[in-house]
Amino acid sequence: MRHLSYKTRFVNKQTHQPEWYVVDASNQTVGRLSTRIASVLRGKHKPTYTPHADGGDYVIIINAEKIQFTGNKLSEKIYINFSGYPGGKKEEFAKDLLNRRPEMIIERAVKGMLPKNRLGRAMFRKLFVYAGDAHPHGAQNQKPFHFNSQLNPV
Repeated sequence: MRHLSYKTRFVNKQTHQPEWYVVDASNQTVGRLSTRIASVLRGKHKPTYTPHADGGDYVIIINAEKIQFTGNKLSEKIYINFSGYPGGKKEEFAKDLLNRRPEMIIERAVKGMLPKNRLGRAMFRKLFVYAGDAHPHGAQNQKPFHFNSQLNPV
């Protein structure tokens, strides 16, 4: 009974080996895609998930302009920005934001699902969203992101 190995394994900067995933957002629903991306950024898809450490992977999202909304959200959903000054409230419908900056829709959805502290900001920096199908991260050894019924991305 000397060599029981029931120790909990925690991730830290020395033991974490991040991977790169490429996600094609064509014909994907915003919310369903964002929850999967947030889980990968947090590292919840790995058996070594540690809530207090950044154990997630890098995610590259391409074709953000082809993202889908369900129901009437495209014409009814409003994105609000407030500068903090009187009269500084700006509103924009989802279809206008999709035409102007499609990356921002996915970024805002994923950012809202991450922790609201310095750890969440570090996780958000590992997300790269592009409107087209080209991205400048060709040097990284990236894997395609497959959606299946389980949480594992591959």
